[in-house]
Amino acid sequence: MRSPKWFQIGFKFKRWLISGVVGVLLLIAALFILIKDTDIPHTIWLSSLILGIVGVYAIILCLRNIFLKFVSVYSNGKMGKPSNVTEVSSIIYKRKILASEPMVVVIGGGTGTSTILRGLKAYTSNIAAIVTVADDGGGSGALRNDLGILPPGDIRNCMIALADTEPVLERLLKYRFTEGSLKGQCFGNLFLAAMHGISDGFEDAVHNMGNVLAITGKVYPVTEDNVFLVAELEDGTQIRGESRIGSHNFTHPGRIKRVMLDKDKALPVKKAIETIEKADVIVLGPGSLYTSIIPNLLVDGVSKAIAKSRAKKIYVSNIMTQPGETDGYSVSDHIKAIHYHTGEPVIDICIVNSGKIPFYVQKKYEKDDAQMVSIDYDNIKKLGIKIIEKNLVSVNNNNLVRHDSNVLAHTILDVTKNQ
Repeated sequence: MRSPKWFQIGFKFKRWLISGVVGVLLLIAALFILIKDTDIPHTIWLSSLILGIVGVYAIILCLRNIFLKFVSVYSNGKMGKPSNVTEVSSIIYKRKILASEPMVVVIGGGTGTSTILRGLKAYTSNIAAIVTVADDGGGSGALRNDLGILPPGDIRNCMIALADTEPVLERLLKYRFTEGSLKGQCFGNLFLAAMHGISDGFEDAVHNMGNVLAITGKVYPVTEDNVFLVAELEDGTQIRGESRIGSHNFTHPGRIKRVMLDKDKALPVKKAIETIEKADVIVLGPGSLYTSIIPNLLVDGVSKAIAKSRAKKIYVSNIMTQPGETDGYSVSDHIKAIHYHTGEPVIDICIVNSGKIPFYVQKKYEKDDAQMVSIDYDNIKKLGIKIIEKNLVSVNNNNLVRHDSNVLAHTILDVTKNQ
C-alpha cells in the first residue's frame, strides 16, 4: 500500500494532470454526442459544444502548468519561478544564452561595484564580484564591533544589484531603522549577520544569502580575515580605519602615499582566486580608489593572480575626484596608484568618461572640492594602456554623479568580444 504522503508530495503537479485527464474525458464525451447521431437537438448540440470547450480548456491548462512546473524544476530556483508561459523565454535566455557569455570578474566595493553589476547581469550570467571587507564605519562597522563579523554592507549592495527581487523585498533589504537601538542599521546587514550565525563562516553565509536571493552570478569576500585599512600620508602620518581615511583632510590634511592592511598576510578566499584564474575579463572599479579598489589588491595572492591571468584587465576610471583620497588626480594618477600597490602593471584597457555633467551638479561638487577626473591621454598611452571613451554620466535623484550601468556593461562586453 502506498503511503498517503506519496499523494501529498507533488500534489500541485498531480492536480494539473487530473485536470488534463478530465479535459480529455469531456472532449471525448462531446465528440461522442456529436457523432452518435446526425439528428441532434440544438440544446444537446450546445451542451456538447460547451463540454468540448471546457475539455480543451482543461487540457491546455494542464499542459501549461505542467510545462511551467518542469521549467521551474529545471531552473533549480536560480532563474526564478515562472508565473506564466511568457516568462519561460526569459528564463531560457538567462540560463542558456547569458550563461554562454564571457566570464566577468568585478573587483571593488561600494556604490561603484553595485552599479556595474546591475548593468552586467542583463548581458551575462557569468559574473563574479570580489568585494573588500575593510569597512569599519556606519552600520557595517557597528555589526563588526558588536558581533565580530566581517562588514556586510558592500556585500549586501552587490547581492541586491545581482538579485531579481520583487520591489518590496528590495526595499526591505535596503530599509534602515529610524528609531531605537537599531537606528541607522540596514535590514540587509542584519539578514547577512543572521545568516552568518547559521553558516560555517562568512564566505558560507554570503553563499547561502546568494541562494536565498537567487542572484545572478557569485559574490565573494576577498578574505575572511578580520583586517583594517591603514593609509600612510606623504609626511609619514598613518590614518587607521577605512571610515577615517576619506575624511582625514579635516584633521590632518595631506596626500595619500599608500594604503596597507594591518595584517601582513591576509589570506584570500580560495574561490575568489579560482574565479580570477577563470576570468575572461577582470574589471577594477569604478569606486573609491584607496578604500574600495586597492584594499582587495593588498590581500595576499590577489595581485599576483590578476597579473598571471590571461583575462583582459579593465580599469573603469571614476568620473569625479574624491576629497581626501584623490584630490587633483588625473586618470593616469589613478592607474599609477593601482600599479604601485600591485607591484607590476595589471591594466590593459581604461574606460573613461567623455560625457559632461550638468552645470548645477558640477557646482555642487565644487563646494566639496571635487572636480571631474581629467583624462591625460599622453600619460595613459605612455603606460601602454588603451583608452576607451564613453558618455558614462548618470545623475541620480540626489544629484550625485554615477556611472550609467547599462552603457558601462555594454562597453565592457563589447571590449571582451572585439579586442
